Amino acid sequence: MKKILFVMTSHEQLSDTEHKTGVWLEEAVNPYYTFIDAGFEVTLTSPKGREPPIDPKSTLDESQTEATRRFFIDEIAQERFKILFLLHKPKLLIMMPFFCPEVMVRCGISVKNNS
Repeated sequence: MKKILFVMTSHEQLSDTEHKTGVWLEEAVNPYYTFIDAGFEVTLTSPKGREPPIDPKSTLDESQTEATRRFFIDEIAQERFKILFLLHKPKLLIMMPFFCPEVMVRCGISVKNNS
């Protein structure tokens, strides 16, 4: 079985503001399901080796897609997004040599306001 290392952001606050950010849920679960449905083994990780923060705006009703609705009823996927990080804390740099060249990077938003 082919393996995919799925890298998601560890960034949880937008620059020097109080605005929460993180992985846009649809941008994470859509490719996740594409890989899983195609038979890939997906390992989740982040630069800090912890559960990626989910952008709160991406969980609002108006942001939902077929993939996010699937995620909200898929207990296995929800556990994989949480438990893998809480128990195993996969570190990105340690895992990279074992998974290349199939690496999926989902960075999230990181914007510095220079005004």
